[in-house]
Amino acid sequence: MEDTTMAKLKITQVISKNGETKSQIASLRCLGIRKMHQSVVVEDNPVNKGQIAKVAHLVKVETVK
Repeated sequence: MEDTTMAKLKITQVISKNGETKSQIASLRCLGIRKMHQSVVVEDNPVNKGQIAKVAHLVKVETVK
């Protein structure tokens, strides 16, 4: 049987969202991040990758097994 589980990414906000555009703040909210130093674990898929790319300067991304 084939392993169909996707990789997971742990995303932590390390820089404040103050002064960022509305779409960048919305991307953080869609990823589930609401405040500084909060970490969330999301699936590694194209939708989440695009949102992470938009706010890459605000977050730290790690791969989780």
